[in-house]
Amino acid sequence: MNKKKLIFLLFFIMVCSILLFGCSNERKQAEAFEQFSDLLSNQEYHKLYDLLSTESKEYITEEDFVTKYTNIYSGIQARDLKVVKNEIERENKNNVIPFSVEMDTAAGQVNRSDYQLMLVKEDGKWKVQWDESLIFPAMEKGDKVRVRTIKATRGSILDRNGYPLAKDGELKTVGINPAVFDKHNREEKIRELAAVLDIGEENIKKKLDENSNPNYFVPIVDLLPDDEKAAMLQERGEDGIFVNSKNSRVYADHEAFGRLVGYIGSITAEELEKNKEKGYHSTSLLGKAGLEQVYEDTLRGIDGAEIYIEREGLREGIIAKQEPQNGRDLQLSIDFDLQMNIYDEMKGAKGSAAAVQPTTGEVLALVSSPSYNANRYTTYITRKEQQGREESQFADEENRFSKLYSPGSVFKLMTAATGLEKRTIDPAKQIAINGRSWKKDSSWGNYSITRVNNQSAVNLKAAVKHSDNIYFAMSALDLGSDAFIAGAKQFGIGEELDVGYPLSTSQISNDGSISREILLADSGYGQGEIMVTSLNIALAYSALSNDGHIMAPSLIQTKGHKAEVWKEAAISAEHLATMQQAFSAVIQEQGGTASAANIEGVQLAGKTGTAEIKASQADEGGTENGWFVATDIDSSAISLAIVLEDVKEKGGSSAAIPIGRNILSDYLQN
Repeated sequence: MNKKKLIFLLFFIMVCSILLFGCSNERKQAEAFEQFSDLLSNQEYHKLYDLLSTESKEYITEEDFVTKYTNIYSGIQARDLKVVKNEIERENKNNVIPFSVEMDTAAGQVNRSDYQLMLVKEDGKWKVQWDESLIFPAMEKGDKVRVRTIKATRGSILDRNGYPLAKDGELKTVGINPAVFDKHNREEKIRELAAVLDIGEENIKKKLDENSNPNYFVPIVDLLPDDEKAAMLQERGEDGIFVNSKNSRVYADHEAFGRLVGYIGSITAEELEKNKEKGYHSTSLLGKAGLEQVYEDTLRGIDGAEIYIEREGLREGIIAKQEPQNGRDLQLSIDFDLQMNIYDEMKGAKGSAAAVQPTTGEVLALVSSPSYNANRYTTYITRKEQQGREESQFADEENRFSKLYSPGSVFKLMTAATGLEKRTIDPAKQIAINGRSWKKDSSWGNYSITRVNNQSAVNLKAAVKHSDNIYFAMSALDLGSDAFIAGAKQFGIGEELDVGYPLSTSQISNDGSISREILLADSGYGQGEIMVTSLNIALAYSALSNDGHIMAPSLIQTKGHKAEVWKEAAISAEHLATMQQAFSAVIQEQGGTASAANIEGVQLAGKTGTAEIKASQADEGGTENGWFVATDIDSSAISLAIVLEDVKEKGGSSAAIPIGRNILSDYLQN
């Protein structure tokens, strides 16, 4: 072999060796990166530490290394971590592998492509040369990673005129600085503070005893900004009593709105688990009752966050930032003054009331009595209020505008309208009825239907005016069960009320049918098994003020919403005037069961009703619920229904009449 060939062969061997070595070297570096990538992605920090070079292990201990990664990644809520090698040229002169990191965090997704993994060879193996830049490229030794929450605003709940029923606002926190408070007259000041706030002295002592730092502000209670107690305690700093401000949810300061609006509270572990995909965290607040709960997804604001590097106490650079998403406002059709006036007129009596605008279906009021001031869930409950709740056996805990009641005689509107439509009632015909008790025949045994009036003959108008149970029992039997049920459904009875708030669904009977004659007769005058809400009745009577139609009820006002007919011709045009005349007589004419509700200059049509709640006809110990419903025929501004519980010793249905008259007079005349 000549010299030239030998040189070429040696050169060829050398090149191949270099290439093979380079390929082997690159492959081993790639393997080292894959190890690093897998362990970091799976957040296996102890194993990751094993990949570090000797120099790196002198730089940071394993404990500090694991703690640093754990604290930082958990603090920013890092999840779904992906470590990906960047596309680079084959030649890697500096033993540096560029890579990218993607992760979801409290501040949204982080996607950084400027990472560099430096490798050094030790004992034939490639090791990671580590420093803080492998956590975030801009990090240096001594830096801290901070997370700042950017608070979102919860949407407000507004009445029809934009008045806030619930909004994010400010409360006053009454608290104590123990270092000053305990210096002199401690017990005397505790007694005084407890008396002013109307709380137990033991509550104050307990909070003070649980505090370990005498210079720490110990919060005692929160107050509304205009609470006179806040003003009384404002200038007591020399005694160690301070009043500070805090952000909070603030509600309309009246019990009329508690059951409807509801309140928010701290999320429970169970609620957090149920809503874990929605971005809640352990300190989140969410709706616990009422509209706050029903419209949680609309009202809730989603907090934003910012992740940044802090160097020597200063913000050095932003890693990620997510702006907050404020909640959306909820505007109601509720009239603030009307809702409050109805509640005040009911004076804490157990019951419900509903009011609608007959020509639009807008719900003007939904009242449950007694109710609560929702601010008690963001402030506190005084001893006086708690005592009242206990004495009422916590009556404020029941939502009565969602409750079903037997309608009694207010249901006679449906029986009358159906009888007229099916021609089983001739409004002018005088029906002979003898005495105050009646039964169809001997098949009824000892069961009979009674009435309070004793006319020997009555027509439709007289039967409505004097609330003749026997007339309407006869009318129901003449109709038959199928026609009777169809007529009730024409007024929405037995159908779900899609009003924008979950209400109990009314019923015609327990199973939807009426197979027994006595049950049909009782149903004709609103007894039997018929159950309704106060809103059902307000809607039914609104037909008298809206050409016989019932509009689809709506509680939530949305842009572009159009009023729609829900039940067309519930009262047919042919019989509307007859019905208006009959049900106006109840109020407008002397001797009508609700003549005490007459308002001069206002044309009202309506009805009273007494629903008996007893185990059997012979039961003498049963209770009674009293109804009053009225709608103004002239202006068609309002249809109002009120039901009061346990009125047997309070005048029966007449107990609700003055309440209704005062409300309607104020609303229609003022």
